[in-house]
Formats: sequence, C-alpha cells, structure tokens
Amino acid sequence: MKKSVLFSLAALFLFCLGSCKNAAVLDESTAAEVVSAYLKSNPEYESVNVDLGEVKFRTKSDLAELAKYKILAQKGLIELNLDHQKKKFLSRDSVYIYLISLTDKAKTFVLKQDEHKATVKAMDYALDEEKPVNLIKANGRIAKVTVTLKKQLNDFSVFLKNTASKSNFITKTYKLKFKKEEGWTMVGES
Repeated sequence: MKKSVLFSLAALFLFCLGSCKNAAVLDESTAAEVVSAYLKSNPEYESVNVDLGEVKFRTKSDLAELAKYKILAQKGLIELNLDHQKKKFLSRDSVYIYLISLTDKAKTFVLKQDEHKATVKAMDYALDEEKPVNLIKANGRIAKVTVTLKKQLNDFSVFLKNTASKSNFITKTYKLKFKKEEGWTMVGES
C-alpha cells in the first residue's frame, strides 16, 4: 500500500515537474512574435544628418551634394531656395547659398532637429517574412534567436555613405528570457 502511494506521489511529482518545464519551450512562431513586438516598439534603422538653414555649395566640389538636395526638393520633402550666388573674380568656381528647410511631408522621417541640422531616418529594417527566425539555443529559460531583417530604403537614403552594399538584409541575434508571469520576453541583443 505504501509503495503504491509513494509511486503515485512520485509520478504526480514528475508530471508536475514536466509540465512546468514545457511552459518554457520556445518554438519559431513564438520567437517571431516576441521579436516582431520588440521591433515595433524599438525599430531598427539607420539615420543621416541633413544640413538646414543657410547652406553653401561650390560649383566644382559640391555638385553631387546639391543634386541630392534637389532630388528631395522635387519629392516635396524639403524646400530649396537660392538665396544668392557669388562669383569669384577670374575663377570658374562659384558659390551658391541656398536656404533649406524641411516640409510637413518629412515629419515622419525626422528623429531630431535643431537650427542647422536634422537627423532623419534613411533606412528602416523590417523582419523578413520568408525566413523570420532561427533558434540558436532554445533550452531552459534563456534562448538566442537570429533574425533576418530586410533593408527598406526611403527618400533620404540618397545621403547614406555606403548604399552599394552587397546584400539587401542584415542578421541580428537577440536574447530571449522566459518569465513565469510574462512568458518569453526580449532581454536584448547578443
């Protein structure tokens, strides 16, 4: 009689222990949901600085930079007004002074702005739906998840230094932790 009671208590204990351990099992869909929620609240992006106010452009050296501003002006993101130009005596080089300001259409891209510069988003990273997550280590209460993030360029990407990269995605590894009250949560990058 005692053996059967002890055996049933041991079986009940092992069942409870096994069911508690299964709550911390992480699958790819749960990891994708956690990473997606994290990226919505903390988006990944690259930013660039854009000069505002009175900006000088030289004919020879700043022609490419001026072309970038003209592209943004054509798209309605900035206002580009020629204030005045100076021609150097006996020189082929001229100096053009433009007044540059952001328009309402650029509000969604602006991260920080002061009198002479604005920091704007030039590229966003979004979770790749085709290959969302790869579980590196998913045992116990801590897991590492590698995700593929696709690059999404916007109009301000003309100011990026290295746009000719060899891939249109990046990979990032995040660390997830299991908490009884909250389930799987993002701890940070690995």
